[in-house]
Amino acid sequence: MAFIHREKILFRHCDPAGIVFYPRYFEMMNDTVEAFFDQVLAFPFSKMHQTSGIPTVEINTTFSAPSRLGDDLEISLTCTKIGRTSLGLAHDAKCGGERRFAATSTIVFIDLEGRPKPWTDDLRSKIKAHAEGAA
Repeated sequence: MAFIHREKILFRHCDPAGIVFYPRYFEMMNDTVEAFFDQVLAFPFSKMHQTSGIPTVEINTTFSAPSRLGDDLEISLTCTKIGRTSLGLAHDAKCGGERRFAATSTIVFIDLEGRPKPWTDDLRSKIKAHAEGAA
């Protein structure tokens, strides 16, 4: 099951040519992950970062078409694999049905010292329920 996050392309996202400067897409991917943790897992970053974190350890991206000022992106996020401490994600951004970028990434659940730690039973069950379409 995919989580959908919408992002309007603002002036701050664009380069002088009026198209999204590609590093901004990585911020949008993180915005999507942050919204997923807040809205689906009920574990907002403001709470998470008191005791843990989830850095991205790997990301692979294909940019298919430019996005321009005023475009409305629909970014879908799918959980592809849950490990003991990691989570595989797939991101797919479209505007009006046209793909703008697609990416796969891996995040790792860590403690405050930056060491990987196992997902809590509660988070693991919520992630699995969402991935299976039960959330």
